[in-house]
Amino acid sequence: MVAGVLTSAVAAAVLAASGTTGGTDSVEVRAQGRFAPPAAFVTPSAITYDQKLVPAGSWIEVTQHSDRKGTKVQLRVKGLKAGYAYGVHVHQKPCGADPMAAGGHYQNKPSQDPGDVNPDNEVWLDFTAQPNGSGRSSAYHDWGFRRGEAASVVLHREQGGAGARLACFSVPFAPSPGA
Repeated sequence: MVAGVLTSAVAAAVLAASGTTGGTDSVEVRAQGRFAPPAAFVTPSAITYDQKLVPAGSWIEVTQHSDRKGTKVQLRVKGLKAGYAYGVHVHQKPCGADPMAAGGHYQNKPSQDPGDVNPDNEVWLDFTAQPNGSGRSSAYHDWGFRRGEAASVVLHREQGGAGARLACFSVPFAPSPGA
């Protein structure tokens, strides 16, 4: 029984593809997974640090579409705490057992200035979970990711620019065409 729960909790599928659509270069990334605690038998791609707000077994999907005009990132989740307002951002590094392993927010124009922590310079995917625990969000920017500098999505305790890290999902974000 426990092995079956752990197996389903850590299962994740990742698909990344790139190609040409109608003569315009583009890249598509889709990643999905089920959250598990960091102490799971197999290191999960989706880690929950707070099982009251992000229960083990809850589901996440992140998609990225980038072309020469910009990047759209979409988020879908299921199984979270109904009515809770989550802050969500793209982070620089993959997830780890330590919530801080994901590094800081990915920024289009890297900066130490707190004024640059905003939805124009970062990818913010804040949402409030529906009564059934599902949620979705999307963000569009006229810029794309730099190679190797965006690697995860972190769910935070508060919406906006900061807050304790509740969960993390490693995503193989791709650079924009021509980057």
